[in-house]
Amino acid sequence: MAYRRAVKIRKGKLTAYNRWGYLFVAPFVIVFLIFSVYPVLRTLYLSFTDLKVTGTPHWLGLANYKRVFSDKFFWKALGNTMRIWVVNIVLQLGLAFLLMVIFSDVKYKMKGLRGFRIIYYLPNLIAATSIAFLFSTFFMFPYGDFNNMISAVYSVFGKAFQRKDWLGSSDSAGYVIAIIQSWVWFGNSFLMLMAGVQGISKDYFEAASIDGAGRWTIFAKITLPLIRPILMYVAITSLIGGVQMFDLPYLMISPSTASYGRVQTAMMYLYKFGFTTGTTQTGYASSIAYTMFLIILAASIVEFRLFNRKKED
Repeated sequence: MAYRRAVKIRKGKLTAYNRWGYLFVAPFVIVFLIFSVYPVLRTLYLSFTDLKVTGTPHWLGLANYKRVFSDKFFWKALGNTMRIWVVNIVLQLGLAFLLMVIFSDVKYKMKGLRGFRIIYYLPNLIAATSIAFLFSTFFMFPYGDFNNMISAVYSVFGKAFQRKDWLGSSDSAGYVIAIIQSWVWFGNSFLMLMAGVQGISKDYFEAASIDGAGRWTIFAKITLPLIRPILMYVAITSLIGGVQMFDLPYLMISPSTASYGRVQTAMMYLYKFGFTTGTTQTGYASSIAYTMFLIILAASIVEFRLFNRKKED
């Protein structure tokens, strides 16, 4: 009886002690519910209403979603987004892969990785407004630095260069944005890939080298399969970020330019209905947001299955 009483007293003390944990967790839970969960649920509710800016929202059911799926301008904006993202991801991952191969090659034995990681990641730390201002000035028409540099090269060969409005032309604006985006984000991808490589035991590489395997065989048979989870993470997060692309196109391309229709992204289209004076339709903007969420979810599932299929093969 004494033993049971002691155990009961001990459990009671532990229960009273554990209750203090809820008190310490409560501030985070409250803030999370107010600023994360509530906006998500509120947006979901508004996506089924006709709310403009203020007033009482009226229930519309799936009318907003039907409008989204039949809205050719939304799908055009989404197409612009994916076109810019594809160019961005090819350059971003291509450069990150190249640097990863160079720094992880056991025969090159590159030194100074820590310094290079800092340099490559620096663009990711610069505010989007600063990047937009920097490159808007760099590609300014007609006397921006980029046009001046090309003109100087042409003059060396005795030729004249026809200055181009790189950001104002519908043929080049999207590619310029994609290149800038890849410059900003390739350092992040490189760090992720290098973290995956450094997590691989060196015994694999040493054993393969002793057996006479070449650097490309080591990369294809050891490095690439073992960093596949990191590759999947980089691919999915890049897709999510690409579909949500907003800041650089919005800050660098004016609605009055000829290139705006080719650079307007899905998030810019959402912003037009969510926050722009004169076109604000909060309910419709909310339905666009959830449509984009469903698209991102479906694409992420496809990517996840593709990577898992390769792993099983």
